[in-house]
Amino acid sequence: MSGPGAGRRAVVIGGGISGLASAALLAEEGWEVVLLEAREDVGGRAGEWRTGGYRFETGPSWYLMPEVFDHFFRLLGTTAAAELDLQRLDPGYRVVFEPRDGAPAEVVDVAASRAENVALAERLEPGSGPVLVGYLDSARWVYETAKRYFLYTTFQDLRPLLVRDVVRGLPRLVPMLTQSLHRYVTKRFRDRRLAQILQYPAVFLGSSPYDTPGMYHLMSTLDLEGGVLYPRGGISAVVEAIRRQAEQRGVEIRTGTAAARIVTAGTAGGKPTVTGVRTASGETIPADLVVSTMDLEAAERTLLPPALRTHDADWWAKRTPGPSAVLVLLGVRGELPELLHHTLLFTADWHRNFDAVMPKHRPGPPLPDELSLYVCRPSASDDVAPEGHENLFVLVPVTADPSIGHGGVNGGGAPEVEAIADRAVDQIARWLDVPDLRDRIAVRRTIGPADFRDDLAAWQGTALGPAHTLAQSALFRAGNTSTEVDGLLFAGGSTIPGIGLPMCLISAELVVKRLHGDTSAGPLPEPLVRP
Repeated sequence: MSGPGAGRRAVVIGGGISGLASAALLAEEGWEVVLLEAREDVGGRAGEWRTGGYRFETGPSWYLMPEVFDHFFRLLGTTAAAELDLQRLDPGYRVVFEPRDGAPAEVVDVAASRAENVALAERLEPGSGPVLVGYLDSARWVYETAKRYFLYTTFQDLRPLLVRDVVRGLPRLVPMLTQSLHRYVTKRFRDRRLAQILQYPAVFLGSSPYDTPGMYHLMSTLDLEGGVLYPRGGISAVVEAIRRQAEQRGVEIRTGTAAARIVTAGTAGGKPTVTGVRTASGETIPADLVVSTMDLEAAERTLLPPALRTHDADWWAKRTPGPSAVLVLLGVRGELPELLHHTLLFTADWHRNFDAVMPKHRPGPPLPDELSLYVCRPSASDDVAPEGHENLFVLVPVTADPSIGHGGVNGGGAPEVEAIADRAVDQIARWLDVPDLRDRIAVRRTIGPADFRDDLAAWQGTALGPAHTLAQSALFRAGNTSTEVDGLLFAGGSTIPGIGLPMCLISAELVVKRLHGDTSAGPLPEPLVRP
């Protein structure tokens, strides 16, 4: 499949950010591209719900790794600045710590600059400022090393990784791989508040700080040093910008069109090869290349017969899912200045919290009444609610268990989902001293683990995908090519390089690198050269 795509057709399955990005890059390379999306709108996990003058986003809301977005747009001859209206949030986010012994909750605002955050560390734990400087220097080095050698590679050939920079860095990297992020942080910082701020990025990786390798302290360079940006219009604006790039290059996007089967033909003495995709309506769309961006487990289970699956049920049974979530979308009367655009609520019993949400064995312990939560208040920065109202997105991490149920509108979800949402609303009200919060709710919708499973075909109802444990990171994560079918590639958060919007953009780029036979470790040159 190497070489330019002129005169050949690709079918991309899935209209999330990785599907749209894959389609845009393939079209830029000259492919005729048809994108199939089962739902009526593109975006995948980055969805949107509008009602009564509110515009809620139903998925990711943090814009991290901005240089990855900019690189993607530069591949297409434009820039993130040209396509998005980016604003810097300062403070970047707020952390609210569980109130104890009748005292008010302690509030800490994380700033947009390294110097201010070093000063914050010194205030929380005297003497820790210089330690945080070293910690952030290390995080920056790991992050740059990862971008240069590990994030943009298909791992088709490991020789490009055996370079002097990587080999010389192994004495630094190995200890980060052999201890958890929790251990890596708590060896350096004693203050619980500071340690929690530094450990929480594990959740962005669909994992627990007790299971995530210390290498992922690299995440701290993204928020404590680089600050947090917000694209006006939210992540929906990012999705729309990528869709625009795809359509400008002739991509045909068919929404409301589910893929039912990847069609293959046998070859003499070799593997079957793709010949097309059959839709749920019975139409067969011919294809020389198929890129599936559905969650990998569902894609292989539903689109291929058992003999043509790279990963069988036994393989998946040995994988570790990330958490699921109960999402609570709230339209609230009146202002809520107690919340910033991004606010995190951290419980004191950190270990119990993660044991319940990401248990080592199933079934796990029951969820505590109070959990560490994430609250997004986009109405602090954007026009997403009627005048005098607030828009809140509350994410409650829960076990990846679809039996918790579906969500619903105005309390119409499964009893367990609604009970979790009720506890979260009451927890926010109590911790932030907003006693009338429940009474001020004008609009409410919940989304539960069963919705992730049924609407997004998410494995075990996970909100993000397979957790970034050591055994599920880098070359140990599922690859982006079928071992059983020629012409079938994969992209998205369940494949390399992993979870998150930036990783999904990189996964689209890895499709192009695989087609080029490009085994280099770094990103593609900018811009792509159209044949």
